[in-house]
Amino acid sequence: MSNQKSDLMLPDRGLQAGAEFRPPVSNSGMVLDLEQGEPTLPFSHYLWILRRHAWAIVGFVVAVVTATVIISARLTPIYESTATVYVDRQEAKNIVGRESESGAYSGMDAEQFLATQIRMIQSDSVVRPVARRYDLLAKEGQTEQVQSDSVRATEAPIILKRLKVSRPPNTYLVQISYRSTDPQLAADVANGLANSYIEHTYNIRARSSVSLSRYMAKQTEDLRAKMEDSSAKLAQMEKELNVVDPEERTNMLSKRLIELNSDYAKAQTELVRARASFESTKSGSLDAVMLSGQADSLKRLVERRNEINERFAELKSHFGPNHPEFRKTSAQLKAIDEDVERARLRIVAQAELEYSSAQSREAMIKRNFEDAKAEGDRLNSRSFEYRRAKQEADADKKLYDELVRKIRESEINASFQNNIVRISDPARAAWKHVFPDMKLNILLALILSALLGIGAAVLADTLDDTIRDPEQVTRSMNTHVIGSLPSVKDLTSLHIATTGAVGTGLPVRSGGADRQMSTYDEAIRTLRSSVLLTDFDRRIRTLLMSSATAGEGKSTTASHLAYTHAEQKKMTLLIDCDLRRPSQHKIFSVPSGIGLSNIVNGELEWRDAILKLETNPYLHVITAGPPSRRAADLVGPRMPGLIEEMSKEYDLIILDGPPLLGFAESLQMASAADGVVVVTRAGETSRKAVAAAIQTLGQLRANVVGLVLNQVKKHHSDHYYYYGYYGKYYKRYYGTNDRAATS
Repeated sequence: MSNQKSDLMLPDRGLQAGAEFRPPVSNSGMVLDLEQGEPTLPFSHYLWILRRHAWAIVGFVVAVVTATVIISARLTPIYESTATVYVDRQEAKNIVGRESESGAYSGMDAEQFLATQIRMIQSDSVVRPVARRYDLLAKEGQTEQVQSDSVRATEAPIILKRLKVSRPPNTYLVQISYRSTDPQLAADVANGLANSYIEHTYNIRARSSVSLSRYMAKQTEDLRAKMEDSSAKLAQMEKELNVVDPEERTNMLSKRLIELNSDYAKAQTELVRARASFESTKSGSLDAVMLSGQADSLKRLVERRNEINERFAELKSHFGPNHPEFRKTSAQLKAIDEDVERARLRIVAQAELEYSSAQSREAMIKRNFEDAKAEGDRLNSRSFEYRRAKQEADADKKLYDELVRKIRESEINASFQNNIVRISDPARAAWKHVFPDMKLNILLALILSALLGIGAAVLADTLDDTIRDPEQVTRSMNTHVIGSLPSVKDLTSLHIATTGAVGTGLPVRSGGADRQMSTYDEAIRTLRSSVLLTDFDRRIRTLLMSSATAGEGKSTTASHLAYTHAEQKKMTLLIDCDLRRPSQHKIFSVPSGIGLSNIVNGELEWRDAILKLETNPYLHVITAGPPSRRAADLVGPRMPGLIEEMSKEYDLIILDGPPLLGFAESLQMASAADGVVVVTRAGETSRKAVAAAIQTLGQLRANVVGLVLNQVKKHHSDHYYYYGYYGKYYKRYYGTNDRAATS
């Protein structure tokens, strides 16, 4: 067992039904999770693709760069000139007027303002004069379009293909660039466009001012007539109201009404008092008259009369009527009574007069109040109309004055050129062309061609549907590559030849075959170890070697695997089960008179069909035998029983079966064998065919030991670098032994 492990060159990757699954490990150390889909390819794989196609990529890059240099050298050089224009958005819009106090475009965003100016430079009104002056359409090759439809071409806007207008970031500068094969023409066109742009902005401003003046002049006549009508209406109302200012008159009437209202209240109070006084004195009662405010003289007379009455009463008690004092006092009393009566009558007359005067005064004040109130109401009703008429007249006059002022300002402003745009740096004729840029073209060609070449190499590798890489098999087919056999130029050198009859020959190979077989033999030994050490629970006694399609090299692989296994002094039986295309009799140069077809047809026992080789007594061969259609149908059902009998005498039975796709007997043999090895041809066998074959084996629950990549070359994958090392090692080792033996 230790000797077998010493020949092991690949890690154990076997998987058998019922055995514990171990996640496969790639050469780069990455664990592959088959249930989560394909992992990303390692970076080393892409490096290998670049190494594989390095010369093709380099050749493509050199060809593209060379073509770029040649084409760039033959192109006509193009020169570019740039005129720089400064746009001052804070410049005054007008020379006189209120607008001159603020910027022309102070309300507009700077980005929007400069974007507007750039679009204006590219407009037809700016480009057309310059294009016609220098005949730029003909120089840019647009004359064919003009000649095809001259009317439409003349009316259509002119677009210069070689014109570029840009703005340096964070500036108020606009760069006008033009390209031409003539450097002086490029400078002239750039300066011409700058001047045309400045003239165009001035013309727009002038036309706007003139148009505004004309419009305002037209509106002036209508506004003047309207102002005259409103002024005449106001004057007529002032004449009707007989006031210069009805509002002042209204204020005066208000004050007058307040005064009259106060006087009227006083007159009514006085009338009430006079009437009360008159009513009290009118009854004739002295006491009532005494209560009057004018009874002061009457009170004095009454007091005197009272004094005379007291004295008369006293005289009357002492003297008789004839007494002189009595008569005198009586005469005095009579005289005072007459004076009192006259005073009373005078007071009554005076009270009546005051009452009548109060009535007249109250009536007069009342009439004046009512007249003033009526005049105020009438003035108030006309005052609203007056104020409205006055407002209309004032508004018409103000608007007319404003319009006249605007017209005068517009006429003055139209006479001045707007200096919002100024040429900061005029264009000059360039001395160095801007196209073609040889360095830039070479750099771009180098980068793009390299990217294109690398992309094509990776794409070709991605679109390659053949089996080449062990990790590729593990990711896509849920199986493993247990061996890789290097490519050999002369396949006939791999045949195991004999020099004599059966049992007397020795294997003979030429020196060239030895050199080729050095690596191939080591790969076969590695395959042997991988197969035999695949399963630790159950040793493989029967192995089916098959392939998805024909021509994969399964028969050659089976013969060398059997020969290598027999070299370990293990009894090995090789059976050629491909009855349609037998190969083992050619490989071992043995007759095919009897073989497997005779066994399955019941013509002889299997032991009678065995061919023994004395060169390797541990290897026995059963060829396919003579062709037989009936035998091809019986080999599948008969093979399980034969295998069971043969397994008692041999350590390993290798079945060289037909391809898996299209042949039923190969599937029957796969079910009977302990393991199945599928041989594929690296770089030629389709992954779909191999996947279909493995899927079919999985449905039959056959134990797929793994895949063998045959005819592997270094350019197939980056996992086959060690074959060169094996070749050098065997060449040095066996070359030394050969020289020693010769000496």
